[in-house]
Amino acid sequence: MSFNPLPTPRLPARRALVLALTGSVLLAGVAIAAETQPAAGSAHPELWPQQRSPIAPDPKLEKRIDALIAKMRVEEKVGQVVQGDIASITPDDLKTYRLGSILAGGSSDPGGQYNAPAKAWLQLADDFYAASMDTSGGKYNAIPVIFGVDAVHGHNNVVGATLFPHNIGLGATHDPALMGQIAVATAAEMRATGIDWTFAPTLAVPQDDRWGRTYEGYSENPAVVRSYAGPLIQGLQGKPGTKDFLKGAHVVATAKHFLADGGTFEGRDQGDAHIDEATLRDVHGAGYPPALKAGVQAVMVSFSSWNGVKMSGNASLLEGVLKQRMGFDGFVVSDWNGHASVPGGSRENCVPSFVAGVDMIMAPDTWKGCYEHILAAENAHTLPAGRLDEAVRRILRVKFRAGMFEAGKPSTRGVAGQFELLGSAEHRAVARRAVRESLVLLKNENKVLPLDPRKTLLIAGDGADDMMMQSGGWTLSWQGTGLTPQDFPGAQTIGAALREQVGKAGGKAEQSADGSYTTRPDAAVVVFGETPYAEFQGDLKVLAYRPGDDRDLKLLRKLKAEGIPVVAVFLSGRPLWMNREINAADAFVAAWLPGSEGGGVADVLLRDAAGKVQHDFRGTLSYSWPRTVLQSPLNVGQPGYDPQFAYGYGVSYAKPAKVGALSEDAGMDLATLGSETFFTRGTPATGWTLRVQSKVGKPRSLSQASGQKDAPDVAISPVDYKAQEDAWRIEWKQDGEIAFVAPRPLDLVRETNGNVMLLVTMRVDVPPKRQGAELFMECGPGCSAALPVDAAMANAPRDAWGKVGIPLKCFSERNGQMGQVSVPLGWKMPAGTVLSVHEVGFGTDAQHVLECPAK
Repeated sequence: MSFNPLPTPRLPARRALVLALTGSVLLAGVAIAAETQPAAGSAHPELWPQQRSPIAPDPKLEKRIDALIAKMRVEEKVGQVVQGDIASITPDDLKTYRLGSILAGGSSDPGGQYNAPAKAWLQLADDFYAASMDTSGGKYNAIPVIFGVDAVHGHNNVVGATLFPHNIGLGATHDPALMGQIAVATAAEMRATGIDWTFAPTLAVPQDDRWGRTYEGYSENPAVVRSYAGPLIQGLQGKPGTKDFLKGAHVVATAKHFLADGGTFEGRDQGDAHIDEATLRDVHGAGYPPALKAGVQAVMVSFSSWNGVKMSGNASLLEGVLKQRMGFDGFVVSDWNGHASVPGGSRENCVPSFVAGVDMIMAPDTWKGCYEHILAAENAHTLPAGRLDEAVRRILRVKFRAGMFEAGKPSTRGVAGQFELLGSAEHRAVARRAVRESLVLLKNENKVLPLDPRKTLLIAGDGADDMMMQSGGWTLSWQGTGLTPQDFPGAQTIGAALREQVGKAGGKAEQSADGSYTTRPDAAVVVFGETPYAEFQGDLKVLAYRPGDDRDLKLLRKLKAEGIPVVAVFLSGRPLWMNREINAADAFVAAWLPGSEGGGVADVLLRDAAGKVQHDFRGTLSYSWPRTVLQSPLNVGQPGYDPQFAYGYGVSYAKPAKVGALSEDAGMDLATLGSETFFTRGTPATGWTLRVQSKVGKPRSLSQASGQKDAPDVAISPVDYKAQEDAWRIEWKQDGEIAFVAPRPLDLVRETNGNVMLLVTMRVDVPPKRQGAELFMECGPGCSAALPVDAAMANAPRDAWGKVGIPLKCFSERNGQMGQVSVPLGWKMPAGTVLSVHEVGFGTDAQHVLECPAK
């Protein structure tokens, strides 16, 4: 393995430094004076709040750290600063490489099972702990490993855990004390399964709702985030100075993502924030002073950049602002392979990020290369003197504070093994209250709400009984898809909750997704919304809801035309332009992503059995609601700020308000937003599915790769191309087909005549070993066209990504009916073929164009 360390001087140990990475140049020295013109992306620490750690210096603890560091081999020190993912590292690996931390990413689970039981999590934690404490052979010291997960709306990796509303909904409650209760419950459920560190809370202040992580932010208003940070941190960790701080039923918390992940240009995930330093500090940094004051022990660095400089390489912020000016004495951890995008770095080389101030490198599947690069740099004396020891000290300090050296294996700590805490009645009651208080009533014409449960109610919409839509991303899998009702034991959908309460009150509830009914209802509740997504896969170009797919709007209008009072319940991870849907409903409720307690929605929509109001609406918007699909960013308080519903808006039963008819001018022709790309960033577009059919067995439809890697016919697993799990690896274990199925037939006549191609960003991992490879399309019953591609596959470059163009006219020439295409692309491959696919769509720009084979 080649290694090219940064050409940095060996610096004196323990010297107070402000390090600034500009491109690949490392600058060491004193802070830039405030009046000096800064370099792009270079902060002035003296302009930031000056703080000290709330935890008083502990000379005894520091002496313990000194003694341990003095005994550690350099390999052990390097191990402490590298973190690997459980999908790529085993307990046996840990015996050799002695990593200081492991994580379970959004789609990483014990045994590769997304629905692994709680006891499997606890056993895995014990196994890794035992490996880290193994001193056989006398070569290494016993240093407990710390285990981190993304418990971002409850302990959402584990089946049966309480799923709280996502942060966007919690922001609508404007209740800091409630945040503390949620954090306490989450920490207890984590500890029950042996996990001692959460990558939460997110302190982003999203300013552009096109960002796919908008729902991870509590509000666009920094004041809300500032008020939440302290209660959340202390709920998770306990209060500094108390005996149960970081112990018992508490865990280590992480303030993330430092900094301005919610301020990137056009809301692009992992993008660049084009903002001045005052905005960086006062808006996007608002949650960090209270988080540090509450004693947060870890800070995660953002993937994103500030004025062209990657946060994971910005020493002026990591060292100068966070550690020195703001007194942070815990450790800084990077995000998933975030080091790879720093100038001078790569997936294998994490040295530039480490030098810039990242103490623990999250290298989930690249941990071995990262380890080797840091080790080589230290041995070659190209790391700044003392940098490795300083990072190790910070990590050990947190482990000592958490009592990990004395606590024993995870299954013996605090509430470990008390699986009854998962989804306990007490925790679900807190979650149900959070759901009630997060709901925002945008419209209630003619006082349709609250509904009388003693009458006849129709429950409609595809979200009424869909726990995936109700819970959103980061739920049992990274993107929150591919799950079944059985994966949510004890949870209650909104539809089930409405049926239950109506039944108890003596009324009648009928449910149908399409709005059909046998008995004319007195009112209808239509539950609909976004399908689940997580980071970057959820990014939007404009704030349009399902452009080109108006089935929900048609359902609302159908019921309204029949004279039935209509209540719309909208599930979403952000505000979207919904004026047509709001006009088509008598009442419109923004329910966000409420999680496992659908009863909280029914509590507010329905009266009790005596006809009295159970709970009024208390939530108000923590994000502005757009007037058009183009209203991004909204720029609260800036000239021209004119949303459809402003920050803080929300009506209630006690305080009704007339909304009237809203303009249905979207600001652009929504027809131009057709699905140019139908598979991207590791997921099919909304409404699209992947059909898998082998020579034997029944066909199956997929919307994500989770749970398919061991399939006996066509195995599918997520792989990394440009970002985390943004491609699928498809392995034909038997002869078979896969096909992208459109949500409705496509008219591609114009595109075919215009020489448009199917564009596939792909890689041939293993070419077909015998004849029979075909590409095909389908165009209705009995209509299809196939292209033999044996020669093309045989000549394709191996193990190299490229954008392949397949002219639509190739299918037309083989009798494809291009006006009714139901499957624009499918692959028929012999057993043994392996392809990786990143993106599939329509366009004209390809690196390699397939020649239409002769008929």
